[in-house]
Amino acid sequence: MIRRILVLFLTGLLANRAIAQENKNGFELYGDIIVDGGYNFQSIDPNWFDVMRPTKLPSYKNQYGPDGNVFFSIRQTKLGINSVSDTKWGKLKVKFDFDLFGFGKDIGQTTIHLVNAYVQLGKFGFGQTPSVFMDVGVFPSTLDYWGPSSRVFFLNIQFRYTAIDKENQRLAFALERPGGTSDGIDYTGTVDLKGITPVFKVPNLTMHYRQGGDWGHFQVGGLVKYLKWIDQSDSSIHNLSGNTIAWGVNMSTVIHASKSIAFKVQGEYGNGIENYIADAGVDIGLQSNSGDPTRPIVGKALPIFGFFAFTEISWSRQLHSSIGYSFVSVKNADLQSPSAFRAGKYGLANLQFYPVDNVMVGMEYQYGMRSDY
Repeated sequence: MIRRILVLFLTGLLANRAIAQENKNGFELYGDIIVDGGYNFQSIDPNWFDVMRPTKLPSYKNQYGPDGNVFFSIRQTKLGINSVSDTKWGKLKVKFDFDLFGFGKDIGQTTIHLVNAYVQLGKFGFGQTPSVFMDVGVFPSTLDYWGPSSRVFFLNIQFRYTAIDKENQRLAFALERPGGTSDGIDYTGTVDLKGITPVFKVPNLTMHYRQGGDWGHFQVGGLVKYLKWIDQSDSSIHNLSGNTIAWGVNMSTVIHASKSIAFKVQGEYGNGIENYIADAGVDIGLQSNSGDPTRPIVGKALPIFGFFAFTEISWSRQLHSSIGYSFVSVKNADLQSPSAFRAGKYGLANLQFYPVDNVMVGMEYQYGMRSDY
């Protein structure tokens, strides 16, 4: 469990806005200088010191050192460009931006992190941008960079086709970069996993349909992906090769109850789609297979369920708040480690103050809890 207070300062760099009208060519430079500081009442993985991620909370006392730490960060700072131009095949839109939040080999660092590198011409688009399985419009306004742990959030490389793109209606499909995550526990002495190699034969297929109006919008998304792994080990006495079909459904809505109050709700369910969810553990775990002595162990796509519900309130033109709760639960495979992630709870409440245009100061209380298998 962890509790945290976060204070955030944001300054907009809206230096050059030229995209003022939908039907004109234009170029936009945008960005934010963001400084946040906070206090962790308990401890968290030091690589994720400035975000709330239940999967990164300790599984046992003092795993990440003593409780109670002050932190400061500028990793939310971002910079980007947009451009729009008319062509005989439709509008050409380009989006490129980055922040300073290190991932992968740069985990825990303050460094360049690509967010969007995307081009759209008419109904066709390609590059890295939010997955079609996502609904960016349902994301609540949080000071925390990571946001609700159960939200569907994945920036993926894709080829997209938007069949319908109207003000209150959208239907889109995409072929996305395949992939997944597996349980990385050391099974030495039990089963040899060193020779297991993933194979990605086909891209992921994603889609969504959105219907909206003055009241808000509703969106339903779908995801199907094929996961395969080959056992290339010469020493293993069992063939651990396998494959599975992973799938998921994502439903979300934004409801404008009044001019000052909005409700944002999202729920998702599926098997082996954890890497599309903001903070949900692994896609594949080891499962016993006692009915087949030649394959006593198999890989299993882990079922997952998650939801969040937030209320956003505009107290005045300068004062806004967001309050809500998020929950995600994984059905573990029986051979996973006792310390494997099983469920995460996430909640927050904030107050955001805009003293002048393009400047915001805010404070947020965050709560997170991790449960293990």
